[in-house]
Order: sequence, then C-alpha cells, then structure tokens
Amino acid sequence: MSSQGSSDRLPTYKEVEFLIRARYPLIYIVSYEEYRVETKLKSIAMARDKKLFIWSSTEGMRGVAGAGGGGREIRDPLKALDYILDSKEDAIFVLRDYHPYLKVPDVVRKLRDVRHELGKTYKTCILLSPVQVIPTELEKELAVVDWELPGKDAMRRIMERILQAVDDKTREAILGDPALLESIPEAALGLTEVEAESVFAKSLVQKGELDINIIHSEKEQIIRKAGMLEFLKPTENIAGIGGLDQLKDWLRKRSKAFSKEAREFGIPEPKGILLIGIPGCGKSLTAKAIGAFWKRPLLRLDVGKVFGSLVGSSEENIRKATKVAESVAPSILWLDELEKGLAGVQSSGQSDAGTAARVFGTFITWLQEKQSPVFVIATANNVKMLPPELLRKGRFDEIFFVDLPSPSERRKIFDIHLRKRKRDPDLFDIEALVEASEGFSGSEAEQAIISALYDSFDAGEEVRTEHILHSIEETVPLSQTMQEDITDMRDWAKTRARMASLEYVMEAAKGTSRKLEL
Repeated sequence: MSSQGSSDRLPTYKEVEFLIRARYPLIYIVSYEEYRVETKLKSIAMARDKKLFIWSSTEGMRGVAGAGGGGREIRDPLKALDYILDSKEDAIFVLRDYHPYLKVPDVVRKLRDVRHELGKTYKTCILLSPVQVIPTELEKELAVVDWELPGKDAMRRIMERILQAVDDKTREAILGDPALLESIPEAALGLTEVEAESVFAKSLVQKGELDINIIHSEKEQIIRKAGMLEFLKPTENIAGIGGLDQLKDWLRKRSKAFSKEAREFGIPEPKGILLIGIPGCGKSLTAKAIGAFWKRPLLRLDVGKVFGSLVGSSEENIRKATKVAESVAPSILWLDELEKGLAGVQSSGQSDAGTAARVFGTFITWLQEKQSPVFVIATANNVKMLPPELLRKGRFDEIFFVDLPSPSERRKIFDIHLRKRKRDPDLFDIEALVEASEGFSGSEAEQAIISALYDSFDAGEEVRTEHILHSIEETVPLSQTMQEDITDMRDWAKTRARMASLEYVMEAAKGTSRKLEL
C-alpha cells in the first residue's frame, strides 16, 4: 500500500498508526525527514503505551522516550533484527537507512523471518529510508507509506517560528499582511521542514522579508538535485504561438481549474494532454508557454535518464521523478518526444528483461491514479511508436493533433517572428511569404526569417521580403520529405484526436480538408 497525498485521505501519521494497531509487522516509510517522522512515531508509541527503539549503523540500537535497553554495540544489520526478535518489549522498532542492506540475501531472508515471527506479537518493525528499494521477495511482506511533506498549516507554523528571531517591526509587518500569510506557506509547499526553515531564514537575512522568488529558487535547486527533471523558467507565452486556437481555448478554460473555487464548483483538476503531430508545428512551444500562462512551475522529464543501469533502478527513477513533480505541485510535468522514451515497450520482455514495460506500467498507473495537482503535457511526433494503452480514454483529458499551419496561421507566424526580431511586418509582403511557404511548419517559417537575416547581414543591407522568399525557395520542407507519414497521421487523427487548429476543423466540416500542394 502507498500514500500519495490527497485531500480526502488520512494524514500519513494516522495511516501508520492504523497499520500499527492492525499489527502489520513490517512497514516501509519513505521520507527524507527522519526527525519529523520519528517525532510522530514517538507520539504514536506513547499514545499506544508502546516503547520506541531506533537503530542506525552508526549509533546502534537505542531506546527513546524512557525506553530502556538497546545497545550501541548493535550496529550489524542482522544483529539488529536478532535484537528485535529477542526483545520482550511491546515496541516499535525503527531501522534507519536500511535500504542498502536489502541487497544482501541473508538480510532479506532474515526480514521474512522477522515478519513471520512479529505477526504473532505486538511488535512493529519500521524501515525508514529516503528511497524505496524493495526486493521481490519482500513485495508481499510489507506495507509502503510515502510520508507526506509539510502542508500549508505546518508551513505557516514553521514561518511563525522563524519569525520569532527577527525584530518586532518586521515580524508584525509580515504577520499583519493577510495576503503574505496566505502566499508564503503556499509557495513553500513541496519543501521539507528543514528546507523551509532554511529558505525562510535565508530570505529574511538576504531581503529583510519573506520573498516568494527566493522560495521558488529553492524549489528549483530541489528539482536540479533530483537529476531527471529540468526546471524551465518561463520564456514563452501563449501570444507567441501562431494559430492552434482550439488548443489555446482549451487551455484558457482550464487556467483556473486548480483553484479552491473550481473544487467547490465540482470541477476536477485537469490531468493532462497529449499533443501528437508534425514536428516543428508548436507542440514544444505550447508546453513551454503553458507554465507562464498558468503561472505554475514547468518541469521537463528526460525519459532517457529514467532508464538506469541497475535492475530496479529505472522503476525507482520514475517514482522519484513523479514524486518530485508532486512535491512542488501544483506543477506542470512535460514529457517531450514521448515515443522515443517508450520505444521498445512492446518487446521489452525480450530486449531488456521487461524494464521498459515496468517503467511504462509505473508511469501510466501514476497518470491514472494521481491525486496531486500535477498537469502532464506529453508531446509525440510518431503515434505508431506509442503503446496503445497510453491512448486509452482516462489517461489524458484530451489528445490533440497539431497539423501544419494554415495560410492565416502562417500569416500570424511570420508576423510574430518578424516582430520578435524587431522588424515591422507592415514593411514586408506577408501575403507573398504565406503563398510561397505552403506546406511549411512553423519552425521552418521561423528558420526562413533567420536565414534571411544572415544573408542580408552578410550583404550589408536591411532584410527584405526578397531575402525571406529566397530562403523559402532553398528550403525542402518536412511536408515533402515526410509526405506519407503526414498523410498517415492525418488519417489516424480524423477519428482519434481533437484538432488543435480551429481553422482545420472548419475546413474539414466544409469537406475541404487541407492537402499538401507538392
């Protein structure tokens, strides 16, 4: 079993308490916050009239809160298990950082023995570790709990505790600002208690106040340390995307869907979208723009880094990546060129001992069941390489097909990129550019402008329409080199996806669906 944090679920300490009361012999708690977890376990032990013992490889076995016994000489992982078996105490035993020993066959075997013997007693053995490493032999033997990070109320208490160290004027100014009291704890969600204390203190020392930007920079550090995720700062906006009106409208309607008002109205939080289509037509640009549009952290997952060299590490990597995304929620998780990362899932049993299939299974299960406000945006260029299970209804809220831009969309694209490079579109023959670029993707139209700028700069003159037309003539667009693939994608999308472009929908309704003019 696993706790992943939901508004309608029990707090994790209550879940652990119920497991202890139900006499679960082995519990695996995943958390970096040893002190915070052990403080709660101490409270549970006292409430249930139990003793609490904590073991580590450096300090041995020691009793906590008046519990006698133990022994600092018991530093061997097997001897620690022997101590638990021999103990006559009605107690909770916490084994810190026990995961490295779960690769030792004798330790795994001994844990199975412990589980069997403890089932007859009122003793509980808890493995406390920042990472989840569970051997196959123990999968059915223990309960797994992901210890939740501090919530908004806890963050407010941490903030108030840190403010005790500042002068009265600063403290009163912060505590007297209702907006700040609401925004600061919310911005800190996703940090551990220690991280929150540190960043609050850093902000007060550096700025003399609690600054949201400093808190966000701390989150960025967390994401960077995770390794597989990249934190992308907003560099694009929705206005910088030419066309795709249906997709933009869909995103606009859901921009407030993570709010408390939306929950009270009965609207569920959006799960995510899958963008399939022709390369260079705005899929990645949309993913980059949505973070700024919704004012949410945008994280890009490098699927290639998920696949580790050690057996079992790939599944742990995808769990860690999704957990980091959840820890900074509400957030947006972007999986770029998804088909490349999932290539070989169908033949995984023969090619990689089933690793790709297990990683894919872990991901789609999380996608289907996640409770945290993480919006997933996945992009793909080749639908044939995607596993069929991913396209089933319920995985994503919507599947959009992104086609080549229409004439009016290309008109907007030329306008956007000329202005982006400090040129007045009115000084160019946009209609001539639109006509000459039939079958061009948005990125190909942009590259035509960039190439023309190089040519005109080399010639020592201002760029003109003729320069861009010349660049267009020299370009062989993907619509020619991938003609058959594009036709196949369009045929697939007719009944399986929603069109990202409103104009494409209108043309299709009239029976004049766009064709490539080659």
